[in-house]
This record gives sequence, structure tokens and C-alpha cells, in this order.
Amino acid sequence: MKSLYGKFLVITVGTMLASAIVAFLAVNTYYHRYLKGENDAKNVKVAEEIALFIEANDGIDLPAYFDMLAGVGYKLLVKPPNGNSAVYGEAFRDDNLEDQAIQKVFSGEVYHGMREQKAETFVTGYFSNESANTVGVPFMYKGQTYALFLRPDIKMLFTEIHYLLGGMVIVMAIISILTMLVVARKLIAPIIVLTRATKKVGEEQFTSELSIERRDEIGQLAKSFQQMVDRLSDNDQIRKAFVSDVSHDFQSPLLNIKGYADLLSDEELPANERIHYAGIIQSETERLSTLTKQLLLLTSLDQLVSPLQKRVFRVDQQVKEIVRKFQWLLQEKEISVMLETEEVTYKGDPAFLEKVWENLLSNALKYSPDGETIDIRLTEKANEICFSIEDTGIGMSYETKNRIFDRFYRGDHSRTREVEGTGLGLSIVEQVVRLHDGRIEVISELGLGTTFIVYLPTL
Repeated sequence: MKSLYGKFLVITVGTMLASAIVAFLAVNTYYHRYLKGENDAKNVKVAEEIALFIEANDGIDLPAYFDMLAGVGYKLLVKPPNGNSAVYGEAFRDDNLEDQAIQKVFSGEVYHGMREQKAETFVTGYFSNESANTVGVPFMYKGQTYALFLRPDIKMLFTEIHYLLGGMVIVMAIISILTMLVVARKLIAPIIVLTRATKKVGEEQFTSELSIERRDEIGQLAKSFQQMVDRLSDNDQIRKAFVSDVSHDFQSPLLNIKGYADLLSDEELPANERIHYAGIIQSETERLSTLTKQLLLLTSLDQLVSPLQKRVFRVDQQVKEIVRKFQWLLQEKEISVMLETEEVTYKGDPAFLEKVWENLLSNALKYSPDGETIDIRLTEKANEICFSIEDTGIGMSYETKNRIFDRFYRGDHSRTREVEGTGLGLSIVEQVVRLHDGRIEVISELGLGTTFIVYLPTL
């Protein structure tokens, strides 16, 4: 049975049946161990009182008296000294009283058939309708000894109140099953909704909203599922935007290269224009190369499964080397660098961290006017190292500052420069810093410059 609802129904009914069987076995065991002797003694007392009454009233109409006793709820088997035995009340289902027991009663002993009844697994001794499951006492009537065997008539004992109680139990069982079915339906309904939503997610449909308002575990599951769907929807939009941006960033320089290459094929093109067009083609080619390298770097960061290749190295030496690599651009733009570094040793991935300093310095150079100053500081505190780079360039607006780590985001139009970037550099910086369990702060004001501060823990 594949349906969860059907399984719940089968388990519920099976549990009720199993509990009924276990309860019956427990009650049966309890009767045989603790109540059987008490029941025997109680019925022996009744039988002895009947015998005393008969002996005290020797002229009593014995059959009429026994019929009266049978009418009030007893089964009686009377054995005369000679002749056939007589049964008063409903007949026994099984007449299995042994002759040896009968002779013991005739000899004056009391027969304890209820107490000595053998225990059976699925038959409660109290309800066993057998002549052996009786108590027996002798009595004298008109100078002769009789044997009287007695047990309660179970059918007579089940009066209206017992039938009412039995009916109540049956009604309770029916109401319990129906209630469980309704509860099961309510429990399974949100699971069905979640199943349908899961299929939609499998088909990349992330727009559905779950209408499950519960505070239990299923409600928490639905809430977590909705959060997952929202996250997948955001990731899907980011992925599509990423593909679109990558396509655009590749398509634009490729079109430029193709267009200027076509122009260069003109043999009558003047030399100065040929040099200009060749320079544009070279610039676009370098842009494509940079974009490809950064995309590969981002892919390696995204798919980084093994730990970073950490080793101890001198950060201050690495920062100085990065500044030397940009010396030609600093001279070209007449930008001066104020470099203050302490001797800092750090255990990290030098290849990735080199990209951090390189991208931050490249970004500062790109958006700083000619003749400005860039301040670079590297210090070591108690539990972390601090790298800061401050420029006096064009700065950023509030919106730009909140989105600068998004991939392919290039800021507002006021920041667009002659040499356009890829929009991936700061995203690489943020991801590398995060992989080193560090953090990065941005302080910027439009028209007044920008400061990036990188904190890397040393513990």
C-alpha cells in the first residue's frame, strides 16, 4: 500500500486490534494468577450456604428450589446417591466433570474446580462453560447425601448495564477510528501540498507560495521549504543574470574586435587610423583575457572542495610586490602611493590573497583622477591583520556601496571610465576574504573617495 493515508489507517486499526489482544492476554493472565482462587472461594461459600439451607429445611421442594437458583444466575449440577444427575439452568457446553471429583464430594470433601482450572492462552477461565469449571459441596436431603456442583451463569450476569457498557466501548472505538481518519487527512494534506510544490521545484518553477499555516513540525517543514524555494528562486535569477552578463561581456568586445578587424582589412586605410584600430583590438583582447581569467578564478572559488592551500608567508612583501607591478600605471597617471606596512607573517593561501591586494589596488587606480594619492596600510593586531587602501577618487553612492560585491555590477554611470572593468574583481575579493574567515568593510562617500579595510583572523 503506497498511500500514506492508507498506511495510517492500517496501522491505526492494527494497533487497536493488537492492543485488544494484548489487553485480553493480560486480563486472562491476571485472572489465573490472582482472581481465580478468590472466585473459587466466593462460589464455594455460596454453595455451602445453599447446602446449609437445604439441610435446615429438609422438606423443601428441591427441584423448585434449584430452578429458583438457576433463575437468579447460577448453573447447578446435582448428583443424587443413586440415579441420573440433573442440570438446572442452561446446559454446560462441555460435561467433563470426572467421576473421581464426584466421589470426593460424596465423601465429604469440597471440589475446587474453578481454582484448579488449567490456564489457556485464549480462553479466560472465568467464562469457560464446563462442568469441570465449578465448585462442589455435599449436602444431606432426606437422609441421603447429594453432590452439588455450581458456577455462575455468565449470560445471566450480563445485565442491561453490561450491554450498555459494551455498546459504549463499541461506539468509542468507532468514533476513535473516524477521528483518527480525519486527523490523518489533516496531517497528510500539507504533505500532499509539499509534494506538489516539490515537483514544481523539480521543473524549475520557483514562484509557488505554500498556503500552510501551522505551528507544528509540518509547519516548520513548510516554512523551511518555502525559504529554500525562495533561495533557489534568487539563485536562479542570479544564474540567469550571470549567464546574461557573461554573454554580454563576451559579445561586446567580440563585436568590437570583428568590426575593427573588418576596418583594418581596407588597404587604403590611413596609417594613423590603422594604429588606432589595432590598439582598440588589443585593448578588447586584453579585456577578454582578463574576463576569462576572472571567470576561471570565480569558478575555482565556487567549486572549492579541498581546503585552501595555506602556508606561512610574508604579507608585507606580497603587498609591496603588487605595488611594484602597478608602477607603470602609477607613473602614467601621476598617482603617488603612501605605503605603510609592518612586518606581517600570515598563514593563508598566498595565490588567492594576491588577487585581493591586486584587485583592490587596481580598483583604486581605476577610479582615482590623475595626480591623486592612494594610502595603503598593513598592520597586525592581537588576533588579526588589517589591510586598508584609501583613495581620494570619485567615491560611491549608497546604492553602489551596497552592491559592489555583486558579480558584474559596475556601479552607477558616474563611475564608468574609459577603461571599463569586468565587474568581477570585488566579487573575487569578497569571496577570498570569506574563505579565509575574514571580513571586509567599505567606507565611501560620493565625490570624496573610498576606503576598503580587510580583516583576516590570525587564530
